[in-house]
Amino acid sequence: LYRGSKQYNNDLDKPCELIQLLAILAAIVAYQAGIDPPGGVWADNGASHSGDPILLTTHPRRYKVFFYFNSVAFVASLVIMVMLQNEFLVRSHVLEAAMILDLFCLIGAYAVGSCRDTSTSIYTVALAGGVLIYVVIHILFSTLEKKSDKQGEEDKIKEHQLEKKRELLLLVEILAATLTYQAGLTPPGGFWENDEFGHRAGFPVLLDKFPIRYKAFFYCNAASFMASVALIILLLNRNLYGPGIKCYALFVCMVAGMFGLIDAYAAGSSMHLRTSIVVLILVTVVFAAVVYVAIIGRGQRANINQHQSKQTQNQQTNKEDGMMDTPRQTQDQQEADMKKKADMMAKYLMLAGILAASVAYLTGLKPPGGLWRDEGNGHSAGNPVLYDIDKRRYNAFFYSNSTSFMASITVIVLLLRRMTKGDEHKLPLWPMHTAMLLDMLALLGAYAAGSTRNWCTFKDAILLLLPVLGFVVILFFWKKGGEEKHDGSK
Repeated sequence: LYRGSKQYNNDLDKPCELIQLLAILAAIVAYQAGIDPPGGVWADNGASHSGDPILLTTHPRRYKVFFYFNSVAFVASLVIMVMLQNEFLVRSHVLEAAMILDLFCLIGAYAVGSCRDTSTSIYTVALAGGVLIYVVIHILFSTLEKKSDKQGEEDKIKEHQLEKKRELLLLVEILAATLTYQAGLTPPGGFWENDEFGHRAGFPVLLDKFPIRYKAFFYCNAASFMASVALIILLLNRNLYGPGIKCYALFVCMVAGMFGLIDAYAAGSSMHLRTSIVVLILVTVVFAAVVYVAIIGRGQRANINQHQSKQTQNQQTNKEDGMMDTPRQTQDQQEADMKKKADMMAKYLMLAGILAASVAYLTGLKPPGGLWRDEGNGHSAGNPVLYDIDKRRYNAFFYSNSTSFMASITVIVLLLRRMTKGDEHKLPLWPMHTAMLLDMLALLGAYAAGSTRNWCTFKDAILLLLPVLGFVVILFFWKKGGEEKHDGSK
């Protein structure tokens, strides 16, 4: 391939986009973790270490290890983004190797910064190792009896579909890694800021108040993060992600990571039993929906395969007889156009679901109004301030936000199955549209409840939806009328 050719540019653009996306991920999370370090900072109480990281005083070695791992990840990400202009570094896979080093630094920073003892750090890293080992073993057993096929047109189509699945997996895993890295280093409930009343400065409040709940959050969040980073590393290697996608090993790990994200949200988003039960019910509904779709899809796969085989036989018969079926060709073209539009709509819904899930996850773990930092005066450290000040408003925010998060995860999982399987006829898009509408309305309700402190302002925030919808409707009819006039003039 010569420079400037279309194929040359495509082969160069794909790895550049991939590396740039991953470098941006690492830079964002490392920058935020460096500015807001795990353990928090000492309050301004006149002491000499006011404003310094608490972890630097209580666990200096652990903080230094975290700092250098996180700093290397941040600096390496910036260097990688600058070096993407060099074609030689991209084609020689040097930047991909640097990106893998970057991700390993994030793993080290997370393992050291998310806990305070060595054994837990080792267990956290072992989660990533377990994911890698499982995927490799799954690939080995699934490819024992498979032989390489001859290269042909079908192989090129399969290769294109494989790249689409890879991009989709990367998008979902980048979402999970971004959310879980931040949540793991700054867990819900915050940190103790002093050593009074038997508390230890820099340790999570949730660990002392609700140890079982904290451990559930910690390990679910850590499992989701390590699975996400491990899958991203595997997706950088063509020899691994190809068979890993074909044998569905990567999809299994991805779904497990998503449910880890859901469980972490359920454990860390509320300190009260009643609200936790509601979240668990939502988790059960999501799980039941995924299982139902999987069972229905498996039952319908055989019928679709039979239908496709009959179509293939009919097409071969027509070719042998020399028949040119022009109406059939027109119908095939229309079906191809409809499929393309459906794929574009599915991508739009996927991006919207990822946006809503990321916003709802972080705000659920760190609710508006902040958290109490001390005990006394009828409140408990680590509890949301809004819950004690205005319980009804907090419940409105919490349930709306939780509904939005669970609806987003449902949309992501259903779309992931639809896009990876290519089963457009198995599951129409209208259920995803309905879930996304519920998602956006719930997100609007959570914003209105959490961003205001009186019901009049809450009502005004909701009513702002009406003029926006009115503007969109007017613009729609204006554009539609212009197109009709243009068609009539022809």
